[in-house]
Amino acid sequence: MTLFNQINSLLFGLFLLVMSSLLYFQFTETKDFMVNQMESDLNNASTSLSLMLKPHLETGDMATAETLVNVIFEGGFYRKVSLTWLADQQEQVWENPIIISDVPQWFTDLDLFYVQSKETMITSGWLQLATLKIESNPAIGYRELWRIMNDTAMILSALFLISILLLHVRLKAILKPLHEVAVHAREIAERKFHPDMALPKTTELSDVVGAINSMSRQLKLVFGALDNEVSTLKHDKFFDAVSELPNRQYLVGQLNSWLAGPGFGGLLLAKLDWLEDIHSKYGFQVRDETIRVLANQMQQTLPQHEECIIARISNTEFVFLVTKGEHEQITEYLQSLIRLINQEMLKAGCEPNRDFAIGVTERTPKVTRAELLSQADNALQNAISQNKVSSWFHVNEQQEFSREEWRTRLTNAISNNQFLFQWQPVQLTESGAVMQREIYCRLQIDNEIVKAGEFMPYIERLSLGKQLDCCLLESIVAQNILNLHSEPVAVNLARESLTDPEFHTWLASYLQQLASPELVHFEIPESGITGNLQASIELCEIIKQGGAKFGVDNCGRQMGSLNYLQVLKPHYIKLDLSLSAYDHEEHEENQQNLELCRALVNIARGLEIQVIITGIEDQEHLAAVKPLRTDGYQGYIAPPVDI
Repeated sequence: MTLFNQINSLLFGLFLLVMSSLLYFQFTETKDFMVNQMESDLNNASTSLSLMLKPHLETGDMATAETLVNVIFEGGFYRKVSLTWLADQQEQVWENPIIISDVPQWFTDLDLFYVQSKETMITSGWLQLATLKIESNPAIGYRELWRIMNDTAMILSALFLISILLLHVRLKAILKPLHEVAVHAREIAERKFHPDMALPKTTELSDVVGAINSMSRQLKLVFGALDNEVSTLKHDKFFDAVSELPNRQYLVGQLNSWLAGPGFGGLLLAKLDWLEDIHSKYGFQVRDETIRVLANQMQQTLPQHEECIIARISNTEFVFLVTKGEHEQITEYLQSLIRLINQEMLKAGCEPNRDFAIGVTERTPKVTRAELLSQADNALQNAISQNKVSSWFHVNEQQEFSREEWRTRLTNAISNNQFLFQWQPVQLTESGAVMQREIYCRLQIDNEIVKAGEFMPYIERLSLGKQLDCCLLESIVAQNILNLHSEPVAVNLARESLTDPEFHTWLASYLQQLASPELVHFEIPESGITGNLQASIELCEIIKQGGAKFGVDNCGRQMGSLNYLQVLKPHYIKLDLSLSAYDHEEHEENQQNLELCRALVNIARGLEIQVIITGIEDQEHLAAVKPLRTDGYQGYIAPPVDI
């Protein structure tokens, strides 16, 4: 019960007790008054009638005596009058029936009034003439008592209702700050910090509001410190001090994450020897300032492809990772980069198209990080040896299908639900029990099984992500996968689905038809959220309303803020592979990764979000990350298996 209802109930009970006491007091006092009044009237009537009857009784005027009695009797105040002549013992009786009108029967059944009587001897000197006996009529008492109590009850009830109404209004006004405190506290729990609440006039409530305001300020500082800690750790670990660009370590982690999943794109390795000329002519300070200006221009001028990463890996070497870029887009990027470098060389007084070279390579299926970097370096050395500004590394790998052939095959496979499913368990850190199972799909095309790493790049290139997600979710239901185990299954959504209103509408209908929507967890990539926050908010709201849950995949991969977690409040996050990387020989690097993961875990715990660490390879790796006390872990320590 709320505090308002408790106080309201208490005051209601007290008012009811007071009103009942007043009513009871009025009842007893009125009853006693009526009894005394009836007794007094009876005495007065007996005395008056005796005096009036005396002269007529002395003369024996019976007719006049009867007339006098009738005058008094017909008023209805007396139930019975009897006159007994003592000379001959003749008795004359006048009697009224007891009729109590306008009074409920239950009230008269209470027997509140007894019949009072008064007997008087009428004498003339020493001579006794007659005996007069008068009995009161209790109907008068019942009628008057009922009328008075009825009026009193109505007045008290009206006062009671008015008092309760006024109390209700006033109490709500007094307790309004408590409601604001509750709302403020809930928003603090969700890391939504607002300006301090105004202090109420009530002393006790003012103390409470003051304490809440103080707590809000302190927690805001704490959470701000956590965010700053993450930013500082990322900056110290992943940024080059001179250019403020990501460094080699960050690039390696991003390459590992990018190559671990399906995708396409290219890598450009640039060697800018003219920066050393600046150093030799003007010193390192001018060189460093030139690098800062160059890095700033690179970030602002080069084409903004999705998740494009620019990193400085040595004094004169820069790497440009273009994800989700096809050959034409990479070529456009290369031309823009050459143009930018020449412009900056002219500003620095250097001759353009000299003393720099760029090696370019594209991602191919199953290529490793070392192979990709080696290909880019080979292309770079080729450009230097041939005195060219750029060179491409051409992989001698002929495409099995053309772009349009892939479109035809993928469309047919998706339309016919030719899915083969695997799933990988996500295990609880403490017990090792299965927390959820993440689903991966393969397609059967032309009687051959094609893995996701081969067809997903074409799914993205051909904008088939929404169609794939719809058919995949329908196949999960058709193949009864949700009923194979009690644990929920996690499904990764394509970035295309995040911003497609038609998919949002379809998903809402899909969740309504599911018998157990809570068994489906949807995973949204962090890059999709940061690039389309409003669309992600709308999609997540649909998922929540449908009874399902959602998580954020690759959390921590982006260099930006994690404020989106506060807005979306996902059920869980999966830390990016680059954060959980573990080198059996690099203790210092492992420790840096753990510190960054610990800061992210603290932020998530502050928002009551579960944390799953990914990329766990073996028991030694698991033992190293257990001190983080994440909720779950996932990796090839428990590889995917066929469903």
